[in-house]
Amino acid sequence: MLKACHERIAAQCATLDKLTAYLPEHGSDAQAQQAARNVMRYFDVAGAHHHADEEQDLFPMLVEVGQRQGQAVGELIASLLGEHRSMEAAWTQLRAVLAEIAEGKARLLERASVDDFKRAYAAHIAREERDVLPFAEANLDREQLARLSAVMVARRSATHH
Repeated sequence: MLKACHERIAAQCATLDKLTAYLPEHGSDAQAQQAARNVMRYFDVAGAHHHADEEQDLFPMLVEVGQRQGQAVGELIASLLGEHRSMEAAWTQLRAVLAEIAEGKARLLERASVDDFKRAYAAHIAREERDVLPFAEANLDREQLARLSAVMVARRSATHH
């Protein structure tokens, strides 16, 4: 599920990229407004769930397993948590502009801000897929993975009711 979330994050970053290029020529037309709403909805809901999946469930489980096995993953997890906070701060700034675009206001997305946001997410995802997911797959048993999956599904179904 985490890898699928990473793919959707990359797709939303691509939409942000397209919207950045689209706005100077077309302005905040209906298409731009819808794209802005879609990106906001994704990062406000699914993106928040993704961070919660990692921070509340996966990361603590990995730290516990790592401690039992004498593998230091705490430093890696602390670093990833710091990246989450940085990306959330960048999102807050981007979201403010997207909200105005969604309302039809004449706003442009700053190319540098969008590029920084995309780069931060791409680097973070690459790190998780290189360092975290293989460790999880190698060290979590079926019961732990099933518990993790159940919590993730429950988190998502709670917001759909």
